[in-house]
Amino acid sequence: MKLITYRYAGEEVPGILSVDEKRVFPFSVFGLAFEDMNGVIQGLSDKMRDEIAQKLPQTDPAQGISLEEVELQAPVPCPRQDLICLGINYMDHAAEAEKFSSDAFATQHTDAIYFSKRVNRAVADGEPIQSHPGLVEKLDYESELAVILKKDARDVPREKAGEYVFGYTIVNDVSARNVQTSHKQWYFGKSLDGFTPMGPCILTADEVESFPPQLEIGCRVNGEERQHSNTRMQIFKPDLVIAELSRGMTLQAGTIIITGTPAGVGMGMDPPVFLKKGDQVECWIEKIGSLTNPVE
Repeated sequence: MKLITYRYAGEEVPGILSVDEKRVFPFSVFGLAFEDMNGVIQGLSDKMRDEIAQKLPQTDPAQGISLEEVELQAPVPCPRQDLICLGINYMDHAAEAEKFSSDAFATQHTDAIYFSKRVNRAVADGEPIQSHPGLVEKLDYESELAVILKKDARDVPREKAGEYVFGYTIVNDVSARNVQTSHKQWYFGKSLDGFTPMGPCILTADEVESFPPQLEIGCRVNGEERQHSNTRMQIFKPDLVIAELSRGMTLQAGTIIITGTPAGVGMGMDPPVFLKKGDQVECWIEKIGSLTNPVE
């Protein structure tokens, strides 16, 4: 099942995509009411989800709204906390990052690299990535699988981590490489306004057969393939991450963890090729879909 946030008739609300993905149904069609996607994540039980999934193929299309009539938003427009991020989490990306700046990116891969990403409001599919001229000289893309938690997680055994996952979406971890490397930390260079494209939907966890997920992932810039890998290639996988972090902190319901990017980012090219105004960046992940944003 795919969930979206959309604006219609002056209201921003969460909804459920039809099976053919041409219409969206408000939760009221299924006798439920949620103010926003954060409420859905915390309030939609597995039983509710499964009941909706059973009814969805037979639901009268007239009860929904054509996607052409709504304005798609990021699935979680305003996350309740900063995103938790993994750095250098694919071996091939580690090699290209270290080549670009060994001072900033060298790692022995013995422990996961965690950092956070501020997002005041996530950027929707089709909305622009801000280029911040005068501040950002080296603008880069990173296609990443985002894992969304459905309940508070504390001291979670690794083998039970999947029980805490609500679903998955795509995040483009847009990065200002010159800011990131000059400050010797990643928070500022990852957190500028417009640096968190997210979407186009949330794919509920029951739609992915394995946990940790094994999904094809990639990115195209102006139609040219730049990244292509599979999430099974991650060094530190979501089950380990949830177990490790929850040993020392409570991961609240709605926590979004973005799990790193594979090789093929702009700084990894020879010579490096960074984004410029007018570029179209398409991040895609198997089963979830594509997230496309122009650079403004």
